[in-house]
Amino acid sequence: MSVTSLPLISLMIMSLPVGAALIWLVRDDKQARIIALVTAIIDLILALLILMGFDPSQDGFQLVEKANWIPTLNIHYYVGVDGMSVLFLPLTVLLFIGVILGTWRSVRTLPRLYYSLLLLLESATLGIFCALDTMLFFMFWELTLVPIYFLISLWGLGPNRRYAAVKYTLMMLTGGVPLLFGFLLLAFNHAGLTAAELPSGLVFDYPTLLAQALPVEMQTLIFFLLLLGFAVKAPVFPFHTWLPTIAMEGPVAIAALITGLKLGVYGLMRFVVPLAPDAALEFQWLLMGLGAVGILYGALLAISQTNLRRMLAYLSISHVGLVVMGIASFNLQGFQGALFQLLNFTVIAGGLFLLTGWLHHRTGSTEVISLGGAARSMPLLAAFFLFLGLAGMGLPGTSGFPAELLLIIGVLKTYTGAGLVALFGIVLDAGYFLNLYRKTFWGPLKQNVVKEALDLKRRELMIIGVFALLVLVLGFYPNAILNTIETTSISWVEKLNTP
Repeated sequence: MSVTSLPLISLMIMSLPVGAALIWLVRDDKQARIIALVTAIIDLILALLILMGFDPSQDGFQLVEKANWIPTLNIHYYVGVDGMSVLFLPLTVLLFIGVILGTWRSVRTLPRLYYSLLLLLESATLGIFCALDTMLFFMFWELTLVPIYFLISLWGLGPNRRYAAVKYTLMMLTGGVPLLFGFLLLAFNHAGLTAAELPSGLVFDYPTLLAQALPVEMQTLIFFLLLLGFAVKAPVFPFHTWLPTIAMEGPVAIAALITGLKLGVYGLMRFVVPLAPDAALEFQWLLMGLGAVGILYGALLAISQTNLRRMLAYLSISHVGLVVMGIASFNLQGFQGALFQLLNFTVIAGGLFLLTGWLHHRTGSTEVISLGGAARSMPLLAAFFLFLGLAGMGLPGTSGFPAELLLIIGVLKTYTGAGLVALFGIVLDAGYFLNLYRKTFWGPLKQNVVKEALDLKRRELMIIGVFALLVLVLGFYPNAILNTIETTSISWVEKLNTP
């Protein structure tokens, strides 16, 4: 049996709950950590095998696995990958490995539960990227809420961590309602168009729904239902209020996962535009406007911040706005830039939050007033923080440069004014990041806790070094990404231009 004939996707998704169960068979905390790490490494190997078995020259979904799940409703366990999703798999697992190693000794309360929840969250996240049945996708989507709720409420840093967990969960559940209605309407509409009997005529199969042209009025309803559901998760302004709260109250490692994995924006690219292309074209101005407002709002709010975690949260909101504008450009450059930037978030935004977490663990604070001169005692941490921050701003030679260049060109081709707003937002991003970095790492060294702080440990250096290496490699060789996503990107854009 060849490697590609194995059910690699199912093995990747299902191995994580098995690892989570094995953790409870040991009593030693160190063994629990080792099981979590080994499980994640096995998952990384499986994700890389999936990537190796993927043919980027072919359009459509590959390595597909399908089995009956709820036959009476025509719902299937249906998974596969295409150029839009395949690269997220190894990068997602890599980020989770970074979180596991990054919190190796810092989690002292209920460590077995902590690592079990991380593995379950990883499984649900990978399921989101692979699901080709809308109900299966929705199940994975909602399953992410359970581990995130407990991770925030039990291991959060702030006094209001339980409030933050409840706020996040309620907002995501609220966003899930229009998402579910949208998927159900698609299924019932398909049954009506094919004159099939209910419930056997219901279709939740994503490729089938993608091939079925919807009436314009139905497209408008589907567009707004799905847009609302995914906008909450992205987050798109004005549904962003949960992110700064999570950044301040929750564990920094979980903030790294939430900001590094923009599942809501992925849903926008995967479902909203392809399933309702005519409505997307009609309301292109709305998407572009939401993106522009998000860029400026996030940048202006970040300028006034005096805490690194809150600053990074608003930086993330600003960058989401830029990606939404790239999607709304509806051309090849804009889409490729948006997808490239989403992949960048995994290592750049995730890496910045991991560094911030390690800084907090050493000093007990991420307030600028308490961290002046940190570069003197922690030069490696300061250097990597600056490098990833510059990569996020699109420094040439880093992976952020080709992504932002494609985004800007794509937006300028569609709306010149919106492109100028995007450029202005990038300038603001650079200004407030460099200003806060200067105050944090190069201000006067006053606090004893900062003077005595240790620099990056070997384990932490290994994690962030891998992230930095990826940023450099993809900066100098962006075709590693662009060649993989090209066929899918062309197909995505052509669907919008098909009469």
